[in-house]
Amino acid sequence: MEIDFVVTWVDMDDPKWKEDFAKYSGKIDNKKNEVSEARFRDYGFLKLHKIPNLAEHFVYFNDDFFIINHIEKERFFKNGLPNDIAAFRVNMGMSLWSKCLKNNIEVINRHFDKKEVMKRDHDKWYDESYGSRGRLTKLLSFYDEFITLRTPHNAQPYLKSTFEDVWNHAEKELTGMSTNRFRSPKDYTQELFRTWQICKSDFNSYNTYQDTKMFPLLFKAKKAVKAIKEQSYKLVCINDNEHIRNYKQTMAEVEQAFDSILPEKSSFEI
Repeated sequence: MEIDFVVTWVDMDDPKWKEDFAKYSGKIDNKKNEVSEARFRDYGFLKLHKIPNLAEHFVYFNDDFFIINHIEKERFFKNGLPNDIAAFRVNMGMSLWSKCLKNNIEVINRHFDKKEVMKRDHDKWYDESYGSRGRLTKLLSFYDEFITLRTPHNAQPYLKSTFEDVWNHAEKELTGMSTNRFRSPKDYTQELFRTWQICKSDFNSYNTYQDTKMFPLLFKAKKAVKAIKEQSYKLVCINDNEHIRNYKQTMAEVEQAFDSILPEKSSFEI
């Protein structure tokens, strides 16, 4: 089985990007999340399936996702299907990201019946490996509609056909979002495709939290460096933020940690 890795990245030093950014926004404003520096250090796209010659099986990486230990193909796919966790979470947030996740679920509820999905895939939704992260799913078994799913912020396996299917059913919504040059409360996220994939039963139950970890550099820079050096997980997310103190020093320490476990350059760097 061929598997592609897709990494999204924005080069803030690119002259053409700077020209377009200045034209449409005026300037970076770190007080506004949608036009802050961190939001242009990485940004996801909803048209990954349009990449020429993209394999049916691919793994999506933001530019802050990293593999730090040996990993097999079976970590991402088994029997042709992505490995993932199907579990609900509370989403009472008013942040831009939280609003976008709610938008995703509105689309999901228009196209899927929660009770039918969970009856059909009972064992996948109530898999014992989820542990405490599956608790809310059990508590809300009586509820008629989907709510936001847990969103492991790390490398995500997808089927290209999932993207094609979502676009076929939600083209109006996604096309409307595509006109936004900056993040908007009316946007959708990659989680729409992931949740759709789960609701279609195109996944294997797998507790993705068991070998991944997210480290917000604003609060956990030292723990992130330690985890990288000790290769404590298979995958980590080194989450950026526009308010990191001593940003250059922090990133230098992170880079040194990576150099300690990956001293040789990859073919992409040579």
